Amino acid sequence: MCVNTDGSVIQSQSSTSAGGVIRDDNGRFVKAFAVNLGGGSITRAELAGIEHGVKLAWAAGASKVLIQTDSTTAISLIESATQEHPHYRHIAEIRRWISRDWQVKLEHVYRETNYTADYLASLGHSLPIGLHVYELPSSTMAYWLYFDSIGVQTPRYINP
Repeated sequence: MCVNTDGSVIQSQSSTSAGGVIRDDNGRFVKAFAVNLGGGSITRAELAGIEHGVKLAWAAGASKVLIQTDSTTAISLIESATQEHPHYRHIAEIRRWISRDWQVKLEHVYRETNYTADYLASLGHSLPIGLHVYELPSSTMAYWLYFDSIGVQTPRYINP
């Protein structure tokens, strides 16, 4: 399975959320989630997305999982953060889940190739606090799933 996750922060509203989508090995929708975390940092949001995504993939019966996120910071923290890090509780929980009897790989992807997770992370801001799991995609989610499936990408400006 593939788990795409993303985090989102709206600073003016002190709102933090995360979201993600799980697909099977043929790219078909398995389930999705959005979570309103209340407040916090973008790092907390990105880690929460990965944490919820890995737990839902395990619950869905995955034996091999590719976790894709646009946060190189979250990946680095999962791989090397120490107990002194302010988000270590979340990092330790992710490590505990990925060390179970299955194969898990973390991979960086650019935000422009992660539309559905980006949509779900943004959706989380408008939902009540807590986790919301979707067994079927809404029509809006289906639109973004289609964009992801055909590989639509937007240009990215890289400052030289």
